[in-house]
Amino acid sequence: MKRQLLLTSTTMVGIILVGNFGGVTKTVAQTSNNQEVTINFQGRVGKQPFECGKTYTLGKPATKVTPDDFRFYVSDIALIDNNGKSIPVNLTQDGKWQYQNVALLDFENKSGGCANGTVETRNQIVGTIPKGNYQGLQFTLGLPFNLNHADSVIAPSPLNLTSLWWNWLFGYKFARLDWKTQTHNSQVKHGEKSEKAQGFPIHLGSTGCQSIEGSQSPSTCSNLNTSKVIFTKFDVSKNVVIADIAALIGNTNLTINKKNTPPGCMSSPDDSDCNVIMTNFGLPFNGKAAAKQKFFRVE
Repeated sequence: MKRQLLLTSTTMVGIILVGNFGGVTKTVAQTSNNQEVTINFQGRVGKQPFECGKTYTLGKPATKVTPDDFRFYVSDIALIDNNGKSIPVNLTQDGKWQYQNVALLDFENKSGGCANGTVETRNQIVGTIPKGNYQGLQFTLGLPFNLNHADSVIAPSPLNLTSLWWNWLFGYKFARLDWKTQTHNSQVKHGEKSEKAQGFPIHLGSTGCQSIEGSQSPSTCSNLNTSKVIFTKFDVSKNVVIADIAALIGNTNLTINKKNTPPGCMSSPDDSDCNVIMTNFGLPFNGKAAAKQKFFRVE
């Protein structure tokens, strides 16, 4: 069978297949009904771009902090057509940043305090979608349950980063935003109502996951902690998704840490240090219903 490309000056119209089909020579035209799309993201701290090693003033009271990490997974990316229907984006399987319906966005570059990260960064999602007119964007912050509890040692990229994996029960860190504060007082002792914070890492992930044995993947998690984000107005050719750390932290006090809890916010439902953060992720938390997320916006 001969294969011949039929091209115009700017686009590929289709593929012409010439061959013998049951003793009859036929010419069959194959055309593509898909279009490539690139969805751009930016990491910000308020109006400032995110940079490893840079000092920012965040939280309430205002606290000087320097970043150690800024990465997150998104999944189930879709564009919304003019009829309000969500059309899934078929992600390019690049063997590095995207796998199945999951993409990793990475704004740290291993410089400054970002020692746990990677030199390479990633600020876009690439894929294809049926040709048409689209007016909105939809995605989920986090991983689907069937991929969340994979073994990072043998998982394909970008699920092979051990720095974004907790353990069998909790699975992956859907988002990792680590900070060092400049107000740490090593003289403050444990046992006080609250403790001075040496840093304020934010690790978003599932909690309350149940497994028959510790080495087996859980069958359920009481708190999935995946947040669905919908923008009814989004033009892929013009708009960018802003992930704003300042909007996420909001009124969080970064200088203290609840007694007998891990530093910062580790998504535990009994950690009051997470109250504002989980709400701003758009998640129900500690008996409080989910509110509109504030972490992402469109520009």
